[in-house]
Formats: sequence, C-alpha cells, structure tokens
Amino acid sequence: MAKKKIRIRAKMKGGVAEVKALMSHAMETGLRKNKKTGKKIPAHFIQDVTCTHKGNTVLVASWGPAISKNPYLSFKFKGAAKGDTVTISWADNKGGKASADAKIG
Repeated sequence: MAKKKIRIRAKMKGGVAEVKALMSHAMETGLRKNKKTGKKIPAHFIQDVTCTHKGNTVLVASWGPAISKNPYLSFKFKGAAKGDTVTISWADNKGGKASADAKIG
C-alpha cells in the first residue's frame, strides 16, 4: 500500500475549525549536491497549497524551495461545523499532486 502523501485532522474549538496537516514530500532546494557524483540534485518542492471547505477556498499558500522536508501546516478558520469536510491539496514544481479530506470533529 502506498504511503499517504497528506495526513490531515480537523476539529472545532470554540466555534473555530482548527486544521492540522502533515505532508510527505522530499522538498529538494536544487542547491544540495549528490555526495557520490558531486552533481546538484534538481529542485523538487511543493509550490501551491490550497484548502477548501464547502466549495470555498479558505487557505492558499505559495511555497518555495526554502520549506522543510515533510512540511507541517496548521491554521484556523471560521464558518465551519462538526461533520463538514475540509480538503487540502498541493501541487509541486514537477507536476506532482496530492489531495486529502477530513471530517471536522
């Protein structure tokens, strides 16, 4: 079974939805060198992260090569209710994509 690319949790706290996500990605900057060959490892990083709730975009992030490997994202937004679904998706600079849903608890 393939490893999940995004692990997401969402819960209500005081009328605000709190979303936490852990994304699995190597996040290469393009500046590191392969120790055996001495050649630079090509850049490979998440560029765009989007979160939607009920068809509305609640978060848009534009990332670059300076974000760490396997990035963690946490944010809050209003207007959600228990049982609603939140979707997080990302796209990287090489065309890779991932998406995950979570019900707000």
